[in-house]
Amino acid sequence: MKEISIVSTFSVYNSISELPTDIQDLLSQAVEVRKNAYAPYSKFRVGVALFLDNGKVVVGSNQENAAYPSGLCAERVAIFYAGAAYPEAKILKMAITAASDSNKTIAPIPPCGACRQSIAEYEIRQETPIEIYFMGEIGDIYKSDSLKNLLPFMFDKKFL
Repeated sequence: MKEISIVSTFSVYNSISELPTDIQDLLSQAVEVRKNAYAPYSKFRVGVALFLDNGKVVVGSNQENAAYPSGLCAERVAIFYAGAAYPEAKILKMAITAASDSNKTIAPIPPCGACRQSIAEYEIRQETPIEIYFMGEIGDIYKSDSLKNLLPFMFDKKFL
């Protein structure tokens, strides 16, 4: 037997004001679109803003459905729209914010497993890492330089 060690490195910002202005703007757009989330069941609203290499910003919010798990997370709403509308564009940056209708969300909320896999598909396809910023409603903002920090053992087409 042998052991391996995996280290993930994140930058932590104590407030939005510490971020570069372009990321502040991206997070503001994610907060704004979070208000459009359709979350009558979970009461957990997520907003995402993507910055593409063509200068466009694509946003998405979670969309739930009474027939679980037919809904779609905000990350996948935005990513799939970007892939459909701008198939040649690369996703450079992603800003994620989440808030609960029930209590203050103060911990940074990372993408779920299904969203991590979808982000991995695009990061691998475009051969460029995606900077990912994520936060709750208030509090610290985490930055990852690549999805590889969040999903070190990525499953991709090379396994098929």
